[in-house]
Order: sequence, then C-alpha cells, then structure tokens
Amino acid sequence: MPNKTRAAITGIHGWVPDTKLTNANLEKIVDTNDEWITSRTGIKERRILRTPGWATSDMAAEAVKGLLEKTGVKPGEIDLIIVATVTGDMVFPDTANTVCDKIGAKNAFGFDINAACSGFLFALTTGAQFVVNETYKRVVVVGADMMSSIVDYQDRNTCVLFGDAAAAVLLEARRDGTGIQDFILRGDGSGREHLFMKAGGSKFPPTAETVARREHFVYQDGKRVFKYAVEGMVSTVSEVLRRNHLTTDDVRWIVPHQANMRIINAVSEHLHFPIEKVMVNIHKYGNTTAATLGLCLWEYEKQMEKGDNIVLTAFGGGFTWGAIYLKWAY
Repeated sequence: MPNKTRAAITGIHGWVPDTKLTNANLEKIVDTNDEWITSRTGIKERRILRTPGWATSDMAAEAVKGLLEKTGVKPGEIDLIIVATVTGDMVFPDTANTVCDKIGAKNAFGFDINAACSGFLFALTTGAQFVVNETYKRVVVVGADMMSSIVDYQDRNTCVLFGDAAAAVLLEARRDGTGIQDFILRGDGSGREHLFMKAGGSKFPPTAETVARREHFVYQDGKRVFKYAVEGMVSTVSEVLRRNHLTTDDVRWIVPHQANMRIINAVSEHLHFPIEKVMVNIHKYGNTTAATLGLCLWEYEKQMEKGDNIVLTAFGGGFTWGAIYLKWAY
C-alpha cells in the first residue's frame, strides 16, 4: 500500500569517543587476554568517554548535531526527541530534555525510554507512532549509553563487553511504501534477576554499604542471557518475516544487537541467514547497549539502497526483546 503513511528513517548519524580501550589495555587491568576476549565475544576494542564533565547527553547531542547537519533540518524544526538509555545523566531530569537544550531544539519536548539493549527498538517504534498519526512531522530517536560509568573494571566477565557511543535517526512520514512496515516487541519481567544493576533505584537506594559491595555496576548471568537472547531474537525475526510473507532471501540486511559475536552467529545460523548479510561492528565498539543498532545503520548507510528490506532485532535486560521490519527510505 504505497499511499499509506509510514514512519521512515530519513537520516542517521553516529558518534563515538576518541579513546580506545583495546584488549591489550584490558590485559593490564584484569586477569584476561586478547585470545580469551576475542574467542568468547568477538570484541577487539571499545570506545570510552573520557572528556571531563561529559555524560550520555553530550554523546547524544553530538550524534543529533551530526544528523541535523546531514539532513539539513534546523533544531527548531524538531518536534520530539526520544532518548533510549540506561545511563541517563541523572535519575531526573530525563536525558532527552537535556539533549533538547544542548542542541537548541526550542520547540521540542523529550523523554527517555529504558529498555536496556532493546531501547533503540522500543524508542523507534514509539517515535513512529507520533509520525504515523501525523501528530508530529519530525521525531529524532537516539540510542546512547555511557556504559563505562556502570561497568565494574574488576569483573573480567563484564568489563570486556561494553563501550560508550550514541546514534541518532530522523523519523519523517513517507507515503511511497518505505518506512517501518511491522514490529514485534516483547518483555518478560522475570528475567530481571539475570541482568541488572542492583543499587541506585528506590529498591536499594545508594548508601556507603551499596557502594562498598560494588552494587552500582552491571551484573549479568552470561549463560542464561545467551540462551534467552538467541531464542528471543530468532523467534521475533521469524514471526515478523512470516506475517509479512518474507523469506530470508527477501531481506537485504539483518541488524542484530551487538552483544556478543557468538550470539550474532547463533542468530544467523538459526535463521539460516548468511553472515555476509548481517551487520556487524562489535569488534570495533563492543556492546554499546541502546546505541548498537543505530551505530550499525550509520556504518552500513552507504551499503543500503531505497526499498531494501531491513530487519532490526535486539535483546536486553528486563528481559526485553523484539524485531522491526522496515523498507529503507533513501
């Protein structure tokens, strides 16, 4: 239905810090080595934000500034900014409003979405509703996380995984058949015990004791998360393909959350989808949580053509997971 209004990604831009934390660097910090990290995760290096005074909102603002420059949109023409993050600058105010202020989006309002590594999926589908319903013309969706602020660099199982980054997309209405065609979002709150940050919220407010017990860092049961992540991403991608009468041959790219190369390979194998058509950049950036999907689209932007069938999928703490099927708009 080419005349149907759909929300389409009409521009994308990513931003990563300059500082690289390589596997060789980590060998000096914890008991690990390049072979161990590479064989288990596929990660060679990750970017770490070291600019004094900077936080998640600054990375997000840089990504949005680059996006607006590329698309020729002025800050005052943005209606809404949604930021997907688990590392907001503060508990409140929300990071999105801070980003609005930092880029001069005087006519926009903003809010954050916390769905962990699925945050970009959840934010993209949320932003799309405002466009499809013609409530707003221009919605910016940002995935941004400063994971280095909540990673325990004494825990070799988690500190090797995460990096810092931001990526932003512009959503606008299209009636030429391109844009978001379908999506499936899922959640299971019982999964919270396998991937979480224990302290800092209302259940375990910050105290000297919570800090001493190192409870303000990411905890992950890697084996459990691996199993559920593969099952979750494979099931939702399969379902979105089935109900849109698509085969893997019809899809130009699958864009999976960049959590672990073994997870990405397992998803590819279960879907019988060639790894050559799977977007991968985990070796350069690690797991940047809500930023991974946007970073992939940004890096592969020149390899996509208008009308290409793209499927995004992610799995995150909570548990949260899902898939989006879209036709690339430019």
